[in-house]
Amino acid sequence: MRQIVLDTETTGLEPEQGHRIIEIGCVELGDRRLTGNNFHQYLQPDREIDPGAVEVHGITNEFLADKPRFADIAGDFLDYIRGAELVIHNAPFDVGFLGHELGMLAEPGPKLAEICAITDTLEMARRMHPGQRNSLDALCKRYAIDNAHRELHGALLDAEILADVYLAMTGGQTAFALDGGDREGSSGRDAGIRRLDAERPALPVVRASADELRAHRARLEAIRSGGRCLWLESEIPAEEK
Repeated sequence: MRQIVLDTETTGLEPEQGHRIIEIGCVELGDRRLTGNNFHQYLQPDREIDPGAVEVHGITNEFLADKPRFADIAGDFLDYIRGAELVIHNAPFDVGFLGHELGMLAEPGPKLAEICAITDTLEMARRMHPGQRNSLDALCKRYAIDNAHRELHGALLDAEILADVYLAMTGGQTAFALDGGDREGSSGRDAGIRRLDAERPALPVVRASADELRAHRARLEAIRSGGRCLWLESEIPAEEK
């Protein structure tokens, strides 16, 4: 199934209080590899962004002043995600906001669960690592995913990081291919693979000595004394049988 790793940034925490989406970031996975077919859009929310939210993602109303509204990009967004499996960290938050935005359209859009499968990596992580911290930063540390460039939250950046985390959580390679092709991973980092076949010397062949061959033959003769010994018969020349 085509997979879309999705994240959003918002003006605040509760859509019921009128908060809106201000950034959507999606990265596409095909056969567990990043395809480069991403979807990224900043949005004009028509309301002030909470100061606490600005501290998290650094997006300001001034920056969004000339950006489109959700209604302007809703069709393209739905076409992009339709039929895919959405992979989201803390899915109820993002799905709740997207559902709120779709419900506000002049012609309300479909529920995401009606057009997409939804996988919540937070719930997945809680099952895999009960009693531990399972934030995106904590998972990056646990699975050795480099997120040093993540000083502020950003929808597209967080979706790219989550894609690496998801592949690591589900047992996939995130930094290199095993098909003999490009050794750059989906995130563009060199996996540092060193092939050994060209460097390893040929294995020595140690042949049995004459004494060892006589002992081996004697053991087979002892076995044959109780009946047939196929190993011995296979070693005896045809004219001796």
